[in-house]
Amino acid sequence: MPSEPAATAATPASTAGTGTGPATKATNIVWHHSSVSRAARAHQRGHRSAILWFTGLSGAGKSTLANAVNSALFEQGLACYVLDGDNVRHGLCKDLGFSDADREENIRRIGEVAKLFLDAGVVVLTAFVSPFKADRDRARALVEAGDFIEIHCAADLGVCEERDTKGLYAKARAGQIKDFTGISSPYEAPEAPELRLDTGGQDLEACVAQVLAYLQTNGVIPAEGEG
Repeated sequence: MPSEPAATAATPASTAGTGTGPATKATNIVWHHSSVSRAARAHQRGHRSAILWFTGLSGAGKSTLANAVNSALFEQGLACYVLDGDNVRHGLCKDLGFSDADREENIRRIGEVAKLFLDAGVVVLTAFVSPFKADRDRARALVEAGDFIEIHCAADLGVCEERDTKGLYAKARAGQIKDFTGISSPYEAPEAPELRLDTGGQDLEACVAQVLAYLQTNGVIPAEGEG
């Protein structure tokens, strides 16, 4: 049985002036605590919740790896869900483009949604380019230490451009896409991620195994044979 996570601190009513996000426009609101705690959910399910934050260039294999890990967790009977960058932009973030400001807001929203999944006792896997270190750091700061697991899908630009599974690099090189990460917009690689995977060289199964091993070693999910 995994150790129970610490209780989540009360959420402030506003972030105005903190530098961690936009000010809250709503007034007269009070945080309502759930009748079922995160610790209780972990105890019932037999595993901790966590945020697995897959970051890397377009074509680095983030969504492929996140979904493969998701399948492996599901087969073990664990509560898990993938938040995919393209999918989220069909709904929650469909009002956002790809300017630096819109990218920042996109990741802010995802960080908050991922935090809700964490509180719900789910292992949530987020697959987003999330090119800016400051944005990833803000998402990390929303939760307790150990709850945010940054996974750098470290395929280099040459590999990603050769794959070009969506044809986006060709369009970016032709000037048809503005602010494209790796071509006309920077990618700030993580300096000290919890995991750095060579998704450009290693096969998918090896990468999945490394993620699962990390989760087992750090007490997020039961080791094989337990549970």
